[in-house]
Amino acid sequence: MSDSQPERLYAAREPIFPKQVHGSFRTLKWAIMIVTLGIYYLTPWVRWDRGPNLPDQAVLVDLANRRFFFFWIEIWPHEFYFVAGLLIMAGLGLFLFTSALGRVWCGYTCPQTVWTDLFIAVERWIEGDRNARIRLHRQEKLDARKLRLRVTKYVVWLLIAVATGGAWVFYFTDAPTLLVDLATFSAHPAAYTTIAILTATTFLFGGFAREQICIYACPWPRIQGAMMDEDTITVGYREWRGEPRGKGNVRRTPKAEAVQAEAIAPFAGPENGPGGAVYPATPYPGRDRQVGGDIPAGADVGPGDCIDCMACVNVCPMGIDIRDGQQLECITCALCIDACDEIMAKIGKPRGLIDYLALSDEGRERAGGEPRPVWKHILRPRTILYTTLWSLVGIGLVVALFVRPDISMTVAPERNPIYVTLSDGTIRNTYDIRLRNKHGDDRRFRLSLRGPSELRVAVQGTPYESFVVPADTTDLVRVYVLAPPGSAAAEGERSEIRFWVEDLQSGERVHTDSTFIGTGAAAE
Repeated sequence: MSDSQPERLYAAREPIFPKQVHGSFRTLKWAIMIVTLGIYYLTPWVRWDRGPNLPDQAVLVDLANRRFFFFWIEIWPHEFYFVAGLLIMAGLGLFLFTSALGRVWCGYTCPQTVWTDLFIAVERWIEGDRNARIRLHRQEKLDARKLRLRVTKYVVWLLIAVATGGAWVFYFTDAPTLLVDLATFSAHPAAYTTIAILTATTFLFGGFAREQICIYACPWPRIQGAMMDEDTITVGYREWRGEPRGKGNVRRTPKAEAVQAEAIAPFAGPENGPGGAVYPATPYPGRDRQVGGDIPAGADVGPGDCIDCMACVNVCPMGIDIRDGQQLECITCALCIDACDEIMAKIGKPRGLIDYLALSDEGRERAGGEPRPVWKHILRPRTILYTTLWSLVGIGLVVALFVRPDISMTVAPERNPIYVTLSDGTIRNTYDIRLRNKHGDDRRFRLSLRGPSELRVAVQGTPYESFVVPADTTDLVRVYVLAPPGSAAAEGERSEIRFWVEDLQSGERVHTDSTFIGTGAAAE
């Protein structure tokens, strides 16, 4: 039996302390974080006049009445195909962006990324930048300073988590009313339960699990490989330009590699305590990395542009080395690009050692040529197909939205019994008509019937053939269709009929077909 340990499917988490970085991609991430969090927290408070019977809320998921409101758009239960269409568009959009630009969703707009980025910013603000947080983490003694910093950080995290859970429940009912109910402890228990669950998950996922959610819980890192090819533009390392690595202008030889590896080894172990030491290498025990790349024995080559400063690793929120190639953990947040560009500028080297690039350009760049234009990578059959499908679904939804009627009707015949014979011999069929009034005010509707001339229609409870349906309501009306004794419809098996309903205010009309059953059906 082998003494080697079996490969584990899960690796215990090693704390990651990303270093603060400045640059265009970091600025873009800050802007996206502000916009996305602003939309999430503020949208339930945007007011929209919906009349006297509905909450004046621009975006509302009205579960009680099974409707969805989005500004001037109102989606009813029978129109769920709009929601299905939006989900299809979201999926196709994700496929499109992944195929063109890699995991840009993961790196910039995924909720896990956004909230984790926010929690890291809070941690950095309270405990300091990377080295300060590493020293605090390695400090075994829980003194007053460490306790104060940790408690302050956890309290701020908890406040963010509570705000996250609280904002979510406001999407499902009138936000100002619910806020008062929550403050006075008179809200429904479901609201408190939802807030508690979302608070706990946000606190744990953003504060502690972080990259573990992306690696182990999220399926997208394993799916996105099918969406990408050699023309996909994603974050990568130009190893043909950077290798062999070396600090300063030292020529890289196997002997120099060994000297450098020996020099940085003391900084990689857990024995390096909190006494103010500098941490140029990875500070996490057991995390191995290759130093200097693959160099044949006896080689004596000039150094590449990479000076092995570890800046790209130190800023990575996933704790990986982009120089090792594409990895499942990489979310293409591009912070390593900002870090590397800053170093290249300091040492007088061209930017772009780490950059958004396509693998298909490698041969061209190795030969000294320029990469192909970005649009040639983006406009290719796969992305064109995704764009076409996405556009067709979107156009279909827009057309369906504008052609849908403001009133709709369904008819359900009552077939137990299939007909009733009245005292004077009249044959009567009963129908339940469900009429939806999507207008913002009460409307009077007139009911009429098309079919055999001897048939007539009557509305239960009124001598008139008209009735009122309240605003934004589905009303159930019982209707009778009567055939006089001895008529063809009364003595026949079945007659095709059509119910018409007309909005007396706007003149809009809708119809539904049904069947009138006579005594001949019973004879059969």
